[in-house]
Amino acid sequence: MNWPALAADALLVLHAAIVAFVLLGQVAIMLGGWREWGWVRNRMFRWAHLLTIVVVVAQAWLGRLCPLTVWEQRLREAAGQATHDESFVGHWLSRWLYWDQPWWVFVLAYTGFAALVLMSWRWWPPVARRP
Repeated sequence: MNWPALAADALLVLHAAIVAFVLLGQVAIMLGGWREWGWVRNRMFRWAHLLTIVVVVAQAWLGRLCPLTVWEQRLREAAGQATHDESFVGHWLSRWLYWDQPWWVFVLAYTGFAALVLMSWRWWPPVARRP
């Protein structure tokens, strides 16, 4: 069994889950705010969501790759895998997660998305848990 390749795939799944949390979390906040779902105003959920996108935006503005991407690449190298020699999971999640665009496109997209997250705090502010 090639443990570095398995670990790289697991890291890629984690990375995709974090992306899904940010994107689907924002959809849930907006839909839930409109539909008056109480759970979308949960402070822990909202802080975790905000912190995650702030980290993404900071990395983009600093011109840094996500640490998960760097770790995954190192594990793939340790596994002896080239970019074209991926597992099924690695191949399809990479196509979904990594786009070939200029860096400024990502900086603009992440910054705009973070602005939407911040506006959601104003539109549907988190509330403290009721006793």
